[in-house]
Amino acid sequence: MKRLLLLSLGIFSFATWSCDSDPKLNEQAFLDSLDNASNEAPVISDDVLESILQQIPSPLEISVLLKESGTNYNKKFLNETDKISAYNSNFKKALNLGVYGTDLGYTNIYEQNQDAIFYLNSIRDLSDGLSIGQFFNFGTIKRLATNSRNLDSLLLITTKNFNSINSYLQNQQRSNLSVLLLTGGWIEALHILCQVSEKNPNNQELIERIGEQKIILESIMLLLSFYSDNDPNIGDLTEQVAQLQVQFENIQITQTYAESTLEEVNGIVTITNKSTSSINITQEDVKKIAATTAQIRDYIIN
Repeated sequence: MKRLLLLSLGIFSFATWSCDSDPKLNEQAFLDSLDNASNEAPVISDDVLESILQQIPSPLEISVLLKESGTNYNKKFLNETDKISAYNSNFKKALNLGVYGTDLGYTNIYEQNQDAIFYLNSIRDLSDGLSIGQFFNFGTIKRLATNSRNLDSLLLITTKNFNSINSYLQNQQRSNLSVLLLTGGWIEALHILCQVSEKNPNNQELIERIGEQKIILESIMLLLSFYSDNDPNIGDLTEQVAQLQVQFENIQITQTYAESTLEEVNGIVTITNKSTSSINITQEDVKKIAATTAQIRDYIIN
């Protein structure tokens, strides 16, 4: 299955990720980094952070899936932009910068240009509040974000943006904000996916996509746990996200490895991952996950 990795269309994105990444290896690398870190100023190495981030799914991919399923655009699924004035701490700003980034991606896929501008303005305000606005060329991003045909160019620009932001925050000993950006964007994407799935209970692809998040959640929890002891706000958030793990416990994921192949598409040779996975998830599981995700999201956006 093709997977793009884009944390948020308006701000941050990473590289294309492979299904045959080994979560156990990434987890061990993460744990090794804890042993070498300072308790006063914890920092995750770029390599470790990237290895974990490569497992995070794409809100953009989820938005594409929703549109291709025939689901109509619904602004009620998104966070309201007029709430931005209430986000007066770096904790809330970083989380909701991730949320608004996912929302921007959703509006872009559905070509809702006016809404996209509203979310872009909110993103600009929050990024300035976090002193990372210098990494954005908002004129260029606005032009690309309001035209879905420019998706590839926007992906390239936002990839560079996040890499620059992450390096800057690491150097400033504020790498916890990178984790909050990621968590906020992922929770928003899962929320939207759950809302749509509940309205389309016969769409098995949507249901299975929710089940796949069990693996992603493990990576999210690893990142949060690294900062939870040093930051009370992240400690509270970690406790809330841990409740989501409880709802995923009954979901079974079986992966079947198959060797990747080289294929030529439009004159370009690409590597196609032939591995597959089967996911055992029920409608009752979806309801529990949706309810808990909504609670966490309310904590983030209110």
